Amino acid sequence: MSIGSYWYSDKIVLAMSGARPIEKADQPELYRIVENLSITAGLPMPKLFLIEDAQPNAFATGRDARHAVVAVTRGLLNRLERVELEGVIAHELSHVGNRDMLLSTIVVVLVGFVAIITDFFFRAAFYGGFGGRDNDRGSAQMRQFLMIIAIVFALIAPIIAQLIKFAISRKRELLADASGALLTRYPEGLARALEKIASDPRQLKSANDATAHLYLVNPFRGRERTSWIHRLFMTHPPMEERVAALRGMRVQV
Repeated sequence: MSIGSYWYSDKIVLAMSGARPIEKADQPELYRIVENLSITAGLPMPKLFLIEDAQPNAFATGRDARHAVVAVTRGLLNRLERVELEGVIAHELSHVGNRDMLLSTIVVVLVGFVAIITDFFFRAAFYGGFGGRDNDRGSAQMRQFLMIIAIVFALIAPIIAQLIKFAISRKRELLADASGALLTRYPEGLARALEKIASDPRQLKSANDATAHLYLVNPFRGRERTSWIHRLFMTHPPMEERVAALRGMRVQV
C-alpha cells in the first residue's frame, strides 16, 4: 500500500479532491504565474488542476518534480490579487523543490512501520512467543510483564509516531513559506494571502483528514484553536506564527 501510494499519490489525492485538469487557455494568468515561478525556481512546469470550491486554498502533490501537480480552488483565483496568488504558488512550488512529497511519503511509511512492529510485539507477548513452557513460573511472569509493556506500547507508540508526523508537517510548512518568500522576493504577498484564506469562513467540501495536511491552510474551519495540547496535533503552524515569520523576513530585491 505504501509503494502504491507513492507511485499514484497524485492521482489518489486529485480524485479525492474532485480536481480537474486545466490548460493555459482556461486560466492564462494562473498559467503564466506558475510558468514564470517554475523557471525562476529551476523546476519543470507542473500540471495544473482546479477544484470547484468557494474556499480559497491550494496544494501540491506528486512523487517528484517531474510528476508534480499544483491544484488551486476557484475561491483562491476569485479572492486573491496577483501578488498574493504568486505568493501561494511560490509556496506550493517550494514544497516541490524541497521534496516535501517524498519526505511525507517516508514519514507515512515509518509511522505505518511503527504500528506494524507494535502489533507484532503485542501479538507475540499475547500468544507466548517470548516465554517458555506454561508451567514455568518465571516464563509466565515474564510473559505477563511483556504483555503489560506491549499494551503500553500499543497505546502510546502510534500516538507518538503521529505527533512526529504532525511536527514534521508543521516544520515543512514554515520552510515552504520562507522558500516561497525568497522565490518571489515579496513576503508580504504570501502573508496577505494567508490572512485572507484564514479569514474565509467556508468549509472545503472535499476536505478530509487524509489530505488536510497537503493544503496551504487547514481546510477545516473551527479547528484553529491554539491551546498547547491542540498545537501538538496540528498539521499546520498557527496562522499568526506564519504571518509574523513572513513579515519579519528581510529579503533583498
